[in-house]
Amino acid sequence: MYILIFLAVIIFDQISKLWAVLYLKQIHTLPLIQNVLHLTYVENTGAAFGIFHNRQLFLISVSILFLTGIAAYVIYRKPTDRFFLLALTLVSSGAFGNLIDRVRLSYVVDFIDFRAINFAVFNLADSAVVIGVILLIVIQIFTKKQ
Repeated sequence: MYILIFLAVIIFDQISKLWAVLYLKQIHTLPLIQNVLHLTYVENTGAAFGIFHNRQLFLISVSILFLTGIAAYVIYRKPTDRFFLLALTLVSSGAFGNLIDRVRLSYVVDFIDFRAINFAVFNLADSAVVIGVILLIVIQIFTKKQ
């Protein structure tokens, strides 16, 4: 099941980015709800909020190390908690989706522009990472230490 979720996140992320490149890039921005939610084409050469701008080799290396670490943890520790595995799946699939862009394009395609709070433009892979991290935090807070 986790492999299917991993693949689904990557596929939906890549399809949405392809749509953004093919259609949104030409018009740059498409307001869905004026001044609240727009679809805005952005080529992000950095990481979250543009940090490590134009440091693609570094970002690719960190992504590969991070994904290798998660895979090694799952293989050797064999966690069984389904919410923990779901969280790791979301984080790793999002990281992998953005890694594909970095390797293929030397930037990450972002397009979800939540203007109501003047937030950074992001994509579906970023959303998967954030949801996964939030789930990991909730698990950490509410799981009894053994």
